[in-house]
Amino acid sequence: MLIGRLMMMRKMFAMAAGLVMLAGGAGAAIASPNGVWELDSRDTRIALQLCGDGTQLCGTLVWLSDVDYNKQYERFLNSPVASAIKQTGPNRWKGDMQLLGHKINGTITQRSETQMTLQGCAFLVVCKTYQMFKVSE
Repeated sequence: MLIGRLMMMRKMFAMAAGLVMLAGGAGAAIASPNGVWELDSRDTRIALQLCGDGTQLCGTLVWLSDVDYNKQYERFLNSPVASAIKQTGPNRWKGDMQLLGHKINGTITQRSETQMTLQGCAFLVVCKTYQMFKVSE
């Protein structure tokens, strides 16, 4: 039971990483965050795009690898994971997301045209950082 819960939380943060990784430093915008981003665990992909007034970030879970633990998350495929996360600086977005049925609060920072970092917390105490890499536009 504990192992299953830890796997679920790992997955949630992995997805959160996909959604909350779009802020570089204090410099100018790097490139558009629009595209499909894969978590460094290579088992989850999220499509991200600018939305709302053009500065907010939206995302959808679009792919899960075929590893056994992903079967329980298939029902979340093609569902929103982020809706209009607010930009808090150049290449940086912060807000709440719904990942695998759980609320996550996190920050997405875009480091380059092809790399993002997602830092997210669930249940206010379980926090994790993930790297994401762009796989397509």
